[in-house]
Amino acid sequence: MCNQEGETVNTIEFKEISKFFPGVLALDKISFQAFGGEVLAIVGENGAGKSTLLKILNGDYQPTSGEYSINGKEISFKSPQDAIRHGVGVIYQERQLIPYLSVAENIFMEDIPIKHSGLIDFPKLNQMAQSVIDEFHLPIHPEEKVKDISVAYQQMVEIMKVYRRKPTIIAFDEPTASLSNHEIEILFHIIDALKKEGTIILYVSHRMKEIFQITDKVVVLKDGKLVAMMKTSETNTESIINLMVGRPLGDVFNELKRNQVDGKILLEVKNLDCGFVNNISFQVKAGEILGFAGLVGAGRTETMRAIYGADKMERGEVLVDGEKKTFHHPSDAISCGIAMCPEDRKDEGIIKHRSVKENLTISILDKLIRFGFIHTAKEKQITEESIANLNIRTPSIDKNVVELSGGNQQKVIFARSIATNPSILILDEPTKGIDVGAKSEIYKIICKLAQKGIGIIVISSELPEILGLCDRIIVMSKGKITGEISRTEATEDKILTMAMAGM
Repeated sequence: MCNQEGETVNTIEFKEISKFFPGVLALDKISFQAFGGEVLAIVGENGAGKSTLLKILNGDYQPTSGEYSINGKEISFKSPQDAIRHGVGVIYQERQLIPYLSVAENIFMEDIPIKHSGLIDFPKLNQMAQSVIDEFHLPIHPEEKVKDISVAYQQMVEIMKVYRRKPTIIAFDEPTASLSNHEIEILFHIIDALKKEGTIILYVSHRMKEIFQITDKVVVLKDGKLVAMMKTSETNTESIINLMVGRPLGDVFNELKRNQVDGKILLEVKNLDCGFVNNISFQVKAGEILGFAGLVGAGRTETMRAIYGADKMERGEVLVDGEKKTFHHPSDAISCGIAMCPEDRKDEGIIKHRSVKENLTISILDKLIRFGFIHTAKEKQITEESIANLNIRTPSIDKNVVELSGGNQQKVIFARSIATNPSILILDEPTKGIDVGAKSEIYKIICKLAQKGIGIIVISSELPEILGLCDRIIVMSKGKITGEISRTEATEDKILTMAMAGM
């Protein structure tokens, strides 16, 4: 097959692909081609159909109608294993790892070397894995259990698992959502090498900077339809966003209504130690949005989990409204007006195989139970109001939450945190995997909550988000606070300098 320049390359072509789910037309006659040696971005709002298309390519779903072909040959994968055998690799936003197995075992799950005795050849397995790890220049070991490494490194293991197969077609679904700038650089180097080898690369991302940094073409989906396909060099961020959301967004941060922070101290943390996190002290005032910045592994999430009662605090004090509190469990924190939206949506956020309604209201069940029964009318009302306020795209409040897009799952978790009417709200990567339109909505909601006097802590790896949203920024590195700066004084350079202190 030849590309537009007349060169013989690998190709994949989608022809009139449609996919129906009960009550939802997820894809509506999608048609386009992708060529080896180029990176094709697939962009769109949450629910536009991006992940559904990748799942059809990977054999997780079967199209309702339409077909796709590889190198001119019509093909249909009945399972992910079938896709792997035909040289297709899909790296989903949600990790597909086995946490209690080693890094090496996860990378080579389908190809574990076996000795003549029938036992696993662990020395050979670890050597094979180390070779792949070395290509990614990562400080992890083949024998480490996946559960013991950071979320960012787990994501890199997911990528290595597919990369080592050397697929003809590789698709990335929001691969950098959990990665630091250093890991993103490594990934882009790998993608560039794959591109030079003639691999077909499909790249789903909400991050416009990445789209213009590494892709050659852009496909824009909206409401399950293909609305545009263009060369990346011939478009710009504003045009793509306009196609995605149907309107120009402008500068989302300039449009936010700021709160004048002069409220009382809602939360005070003194000399907190937990694990490698050491001597953390800070305050959060009513109506304040306090940002926590730092590189992956800086200790931001560990700090908040200890405050919230999810992990043990070894030393230190937590004061709520000036009163010392001890939280042995998150329920203790919730009862004192603290809510937390976790970073790890898959393992700590959503309750799998339960409805949107159940996921959203589980944190307030005690308020919904009357005479031993759930007040279903009130439960429905709260759920529907939350869906409307956060623009959660779901055909029904009874829809299984895992069947929603990643961004909509994130918004369900966010809504659940808000439903407890907290005085202090901790948001760990609140817009991870969420499209630009939904991010704007989330930012406005955060600011409205601050205006109501809620103290908000935002952990984010996106510096523009930290700079644009937060009133004050605390920077961490290697488990310690290395700096604090106001929004008016903050710049990316200053924050990065603090984040790399002591490294």
